[in-house]
Amino acid sequence: MTSTQTMQRPPAEVRYAGELARLRDSDTAPKPPGWALSLESARRFVVGDEKRGITKKFVGDPSLVDRALVTLATSRGLMLVGEPGTAKSLLSELIAAAVCGESTLTIQGGAATTEDQIKYSWNYALLVAEGPSPRSLVPAPMLRGMAEGKVVRFEEITRCPLEVQDCMLSMLSDRVMAIGELNGPDGMVFAQDGFNVIATANTRDRGVNEMSAALKRRFNFETVFPIADFDTELALVEQEAAKLLERSGVQLAPKRDVLEVLVRTFRDLREGTDRLTTVMSTAEAVSVAHAVGLRGWFLRGEHGSAADVVECLAGTAAKDNADDLARLRRYLEQHAPRRKGKQWQELHRARHLLPG
Repeated sequence: MTSTQTMQRPPAEVRYAGELARLRDSDTAPKPPGWALSLESARRFVVGDEKRGITKKFVGDPSLVDRALVTLATSRGLMLVGEPGTAKSLLSELIAAAVCGESTLTIQGGAATTEDQIKYSWNYALLVAEGPSPRSLVPAPMLRGMAEGKVVRFEEITRCPLEVQDCMLSMLSDRVMAIGELNGPDGMVFAQDGFNVIATANTRDRGVNEMSAALKRRFNFETVFPIADFDTELALVEQEAAKLLERSGVQLAPKRDVLEVLVRTFRDLREGTDRLTTVMSTAEAVSVAHAVGLRGWFLRGEHGSAADVVECLAGTAAKDNADDLARLRRYLEQHAPRRKGKQWQELHRARHLLPG
């Protein structure tokens, strides 16, 4: 068994290597400088093409994908914003894999993120022995992306301190990175064709470290919205949960009527009058569906049930918020019994499984 087969989640360029190879071989459309695929083929990779055997990987507005790709072909970065769990990171990964064949040049934003993790650092043993030199330089994702002409992904950029965010200004506007410790040509890294940045930010985090106006001007903003259609969301949850369960050694997937209850519950708690403060996203629904299948198979050797949904909902929906737990309990007591079907009745009967 290869290491790839034991990876919990290989990067997109590994998971879909066959599709990317077929698209490259048949791609006759003009490509932006430095791109591995044309815009047409990159779009096809993300949104799918049944006739060519390309799977649909992103459930959302295809015009959003078009605008994102066009942005990356310009000198402006792409900023994907939206509610948590709306597949912003997945979309950035897929686009990076299509554009440059590599999605792993990634910066994870956070309060502890430093400029070194964005630009470059040093091998201190070599630095002490030889002084600053290209040999002692340790490139971070931005330096590599610029030097190699690749797309850099910056996850949760607004979680970084403002001064750390603004270190990217010259790289995005002048397309150059200065390495002050080096002299001569080695002290300047100029962006090669194909370089650009895809950043993501959650709308719930706005105000944590609001981006400066100067940095905002370097990006085109695109909003990724939750899935509007129930059937589309249900199909996605069913598909993704089945993949996760198969990797987990589960031989039975949750029943469709159980998943219908799960997805409808998530949508009600996300959009209803008594909505929860926590994130009730499609990604969270997939996680719960996975847990339901695991409980059913490993505890009883059967499909997951609506009672398992209640057991798994508490930690996802309520977390440590007492008010959300009360809202969830009220939903199970008042709304669940109004809906028709055996699984809804089981959901209602299992309300006592909630903690507290």
